[in-house]
Amino acid sequence: MKADEIFKAYDDCVLSTYTRTSAIFVKGKGSVLTDIHGKKYLDFFPGWGVSNLGHCHPKVMGAVREQIGKLIHVPNNLYNPHQAKLARELIRIAFDGKIFFCNSGAESVEAAIKFSRAWGEGRKYEIVTTINSFHGRTMGALAATGQEKHQKGFAPILGGFKYVPFNDITSLQAAVSDRTAAIMIELVQGEGGIHVASQEYVRAIRQICDEKKILLVLDEVQTGMARCGEIFAYKHYGITPDIMCIAKALGGGLPIGAMIVKKELAGVFKPGMHGSTFAGSPLVCKAALGVIKAIYADKILKNVKVQGQYLMGLLEELKSKYDIIKEVRGLGLMIGVELTIDGALIFKECFNRGLIINCTQGNVLRIMPALNVTRRQINKAVHLLDGALTSSVGQTQKVDL
Repeated sequence: MKADEIFKAYDDCVLSTYTRTSAIFVKGKGSVLTDIHGKKYLDFFPGWGVSNLGHCHPKVMGAVREQIGKLIHVPNNLYNPHQAKLARELIRIAFDGKIFFCNSGAESVEAAIKFSRAWGEGRKYEIVTTINSFHGRTMGALAATGQEKHQKGFAPILGGFKYVPFNDITSLQAAVSDRTAAIMIELVQGEGGIHVASQEYVRAIRQICDEKKILLVLDEVQTGMARCGEIFAYKHYGITPDIMCIAKALGGGLPIGAMIVKKELAGVFKPGMHGSTFAGSPLVCKAALGVIKAIYADKILKNVKVQGQYLMGLLEELKSKYDIIKEVRGLGLMIGVELTIDGALIFKECFNRGLIINCTQGNVLRIMPALNVTRRQINKAVHLLDGALTSSVGQTQKVDL
């Protein structure tokens, strides 16, 4: 199909649930995407963190090629060896528990909501989450999301959720009651603007959960799989969750999610209480095994720590150069640049120059390159961002913050 035919097909046949850019991408390798006209883009926001290892990583693609000619799917009432292997690997790199496989982050959050309510046995059913959190777009995950703008138009929202300010332990304590089944948080709010949870806050939540017999649910859909410099972000905090939700980068580009629960809690779910038709297929599990292999074989964790520090340093230099940069914050290679202006203009100018980033919350540039990013690629990305900022400064308008 030619470009105009593709655009028309989208207009005629695809629901308008996304604001799309004008490029049509046909090829990707590492941190580079190529569009239909052959123009190359440096991708510093690969699929909302889905492609943590870049596009078409050899270890992931090798695993997929090996499996796809043998067996793609079997239902979950049958056994398949790759799901067994992946479950063991996830327990090895996370914590002692059991796993429910699904297809996405929202599904893993849905599973955690259902599990928490089942655990509460009708006496405990409330879940406390944070303002500006983002947990997904299905009705349960949407109810857990502490952003009214995402809930608008879908009333009545599922009840049983309380929202408290992020990093505010006093407000969280006040929200907890005898009906509280779980506290669900992101350790770094991604969609909420790259706000990082403090050490004291997370440890205090763990203590509250222990004392009041409440489940601690960590949404590591975006922070997991090495994004923040540890295989899971909770390892920065010296605590272990009761339930953890993961997805995005786990499949290296293929759809997979998982909920991990501590082994002593696993008996809450009985056969027939929850399920997912496509989840944990041999193909996606083999891809996920390739992802885990690559993370450790390619020394990705070390690269995230080194390159994350380097990128943060360059962005701090831009902050000293431009008054419109209010703050640079993040953890590992999950970084936000908060502006005093509307970020959409900067995002568009970066895109026009061949750099893909993201803008969230109106004024936060979200930068999440592939975890095997090189210093040379970082230098180029910051150079392109610098040019976009210079070009856009004269065109911008102040926004109310």
